[in-house]
This record gives sequence, C-alpha cells and structure tokens, in this order.
Amino acid sequence: MKEVELYTDGACSGNPGPGGYGCVLIYKGVQKELSGGFMDTTNNRMEMYGILHGLQSIKEPCKVTVYSDSALCVNSINNGWLNNWRKNNWKTSSKDDVKNKDLWLLILVELARHEVTFIKVKGHSDNEINNLCDSLATSEIDKLIVRKKR
Repeated sequence: MKEVELYTDGACSGNPGPGGYGCVLIYKGVQKELSGGFMDTTNNRMEMYGILHGLQSIKEPCKVTVYSDSALCVNSINNGWLNNWRKNNWKTSSKDDVKNKDLWLLILVELARHEVTFIKVKGHSDNEINNLCDSLATSEIDKLIVRKKR
C-alpha cells in the first residue's frame, strides 16, 4: 500500500459560527493543500471535516498517518470511543447522544477503506505543516466573513 501523511486542522469564529478546515496530504514529498468552510458550524465539526475531506481525497486504499491537534478526534479513534459509541447505539458513556454522528459515520467509511493511524500534535506550536493547516482553515473563515458582508 502507498503511504500518505495527512495533516489537518479546523477553526471556528464563534462556536457555532463561520468555520473552516484545512488539510495537507503528503505523498512521496509532494504536498497537496485542501480547505473549505461553512457559515454555521462548530470547531469540532471543522476538525472532523479536515480529516474526512483529506481521507476522501485519497483515490485508492492507502496507509495513512493522520496528524491532528484535535484531542477529541484523535482520542475518539485511539481510545476506542468511536467503536464504543457504535456498539452503544451512538450514546456516550453518560448516555447522551454522540454529537456529529453524521460525520463520524462518514469517517468510519474512510477508516474501513484505508489503514489509518492517528497521531496527536500540539496545535499552534512548532509543527510547520499543522500551522499551514491552521492558516488554510482561518483563511476559509475570512472568505466566509467577507462574503457575508457583501
């Protein structure tokens, strides 16, 4: 299988509010930048969209290492929360409905297609590519705000 690195980040101005996500795919040293945004969203949804869009953009099944500064996203996978939510009819351990189930279902499709490893990185730190993803995400928010003012 081909090996791909996927760096992602999400941002939101207000929570909820206009939000953006950015991701960078790296294969054999070549980088591809992707980003997008939504007018009324949350930070967690944007973090998840970065992961989802990046994984969906890979054309064939690959070994993918996802680097994210989202503790929720990384812990949901690495600590087995996502699997537990599925087994418990999309309820948390405190019996609340799992938020963003629609996105988790789409992410599960991609996790079945690829061999994925998640690594937590420190946000707004010295990770150059994570900072690029943050810049892509915040640029999307800026575009949305400008459009709204027109």
